[in-house]
Order: sequence, then structure tokens, then C-alpha cells
Amino acid sequence: MSHLLLLLAAIVLDRIVGDPPWLWQRVPHPVVVFGKAIDFLEKPLNRTTFTAEGRRLNGVFAILVLLGASAACGMILSSVFDHLGAVGILLEVVVVAVFLAQKSLGDHVQAVADGLRREGLEGGRRAVAMIVGRDPRTLDEPGVCRAAIESLSENFADGVVAPVFWYAVAGLPGILAYKMLNTADSMIGHKNERFLHFGWASARLDDLANWPAARLSASLIAVAAAVRLGAAAGRRAQSAALRDSGLHRSPNSGWPEAAMAGALDLQLAGPRVYGGVRVSEPMMHAAGRGDAGPEDIRIGIRLFYTACTIMAGLVGLLWFLVRIV
Repeated sequence: MSHLLLLLAAIVLDRIVGDPPWLWQRVPHPVVVFGKAIDFLEKPLNRTTFTAEGRRLNGVFAILVLLGASAACGMILSSVFDHLGAVGILLEVVVVAVFLAQKSLGDHVQAVADGLRREGLEGGRRAVAMIVGRDPRTLDEPGVCRAAIESLSENFADGVVAPVFWYAVAGLPGILAYKMLNTADSMIGHKNERFLHFGWASARLDDLANWPAARLSASLIAVAAAVRLGAAAGRRAQSAALRDSGLHRSPNSGWPEAAMAGALDLQLAGPRVYGGVRVSEPMMHAAGRGDAGPEDIRIGIRLFYTACTIMAGLVGLLWFLVRIV
């Protein structure tokens, strides 16, 4: 069976089931295992007694080992599943679904809107603190809503589109290697004293791995906006992505965030506080509204799920075209 058809089934499964808490309370999530492997290499290879050049070389070595090991695991799993017939097909679908984040992302972002409605600003701050790194105490209600929408947009690219892309390109080795790299970037890719040199390779490789997905995610959001909100919203989303994506500090995150800003006709990004440090960035889609509210979160989630459906449709179309060629 084509791995594209398995991918389509995994997308559907993740959309319905997501990440059941009862399961991950009993067994460690694969990303947790990846994190332990990263810690295992980081502690001995990133000592403060090493020179900056030594830590950078050690970081290159570490991420290459981790990527090689995760790709090898993917090849082993793929080989095992190939010999298990229908059971192997089901297991591969489940493994791929585990590495997607449609339902879990939508649920976490919806929790921010629910928190604001039920408990006011403090409820929204508590919920948004679960999905963003900025200091929630500095956020007013529009700030909470913007943070939730930005997280939804950014994680659509690296939590949904990128894993789908890399599984489509390289099967289980591709998706496992990508998730290892993305986990490493989130853990050691920071530009602080501890990780500036050791995490350099992980951060640069993650930028490269997310390059296609970021741009594809912006187009998916634009098409979703056209479908849900009208052609003008779709054009506005695509225009904002092309115009404002470079305003973001990340070479990739600005694409889906700017597209969502244009789709909702809403200002996103701008100045914010991380760990007590103020980060000053220009607003994306500065001509949009500044008064974000829970309704904008609801519409953003609707666009997100529509974009996921369009992505699934493209996977199905690609499978059909490959089949008839």
C-alpha cells in the first residue's frame, strides 16, 4: 500500500483522536524519549570548560548522531511493519498520527478562548501560558488572543505540515528524523549562553527542514481563508505572507503567522516579553485591527482545521496521481 494512503489515514486518525491523555500518562510519548536522548548527549558534550568552537563542533556531532539514530529507527520500524501485513499497516498509521498535532493544537488554542469566556483575563492567561513562551502576566486580553493565534499559526507549520511533508518525502525515517530535529531545536536551539554554540547546528538545520512547510502552510491558510471568509480574505492572507513574513525573527514562522494575520485582518507579532526581556518586533499586517478577541481565536481555529482538510485533500490527490502514472 502506498505510504501516501497511509499518511492520509494518519491525518484522519489524528484529527479524530489526537493525543489521548490516558495513553501518555501510562507510556512516554516518543518526543519525551527524543528529549531524553538529547539530554544524554548534551550534558557531557556541552560543558562550560570547552571552548566555543569545541561546543559548536560537539553540537554538530550530537545532532548528526541523533538524526542518524532516529532515521535508523524509522527504517527498522518500516521494515518490521512491511512484514506484518494488515497489522503493520495499522501500526504505521498509528505511529505517523502520533507525530501529528492537529487535534491537540486546536484543543489547546480553543482552551484559551474558553478560559477568557469563563474566567476572564486570568483564565486566558493561564491557558495561553501552556502554549507560548512569553510572560502571560504582561498580556492584556487582546495580547492573550494574539499570542494564541500566533501559536496556532506557527505550530500549524512545524507541528502538522512539516511532519506530513517529511513523511511524504521519506516515510518513517523522514518523519522520525524531523521530529528529533524539531525537538532538539526547541531544547537546545536557543541563543543564550548555554546553547548559543552547542545548539547552533540544530537551529540551522531546523530552519532548513521547516523552509518548505512554512511557505506551504501560508498558502494553505490563504486558501482556507478564501474558502471560509471569501476571496478577499484569501488574497489578503497571501499578500500579507509575501509582504510581512520577513518581519519575524524566525526565517519560517513569519509565513504562517503573517498569512493568518491577513486572513483575520488582524495585527500579529509586535513587541512582547520573554523571561523578563522585551523583544521588539514590528507588527505583521500593521494595517489590520489591534483589538483581537475570543471570536478571532474561534475563526482562526476554523481556518486551521480547514487548512488541515485542504492539506489532506492534496495528499489524497497526490496518491491518486502517483497511482495512475
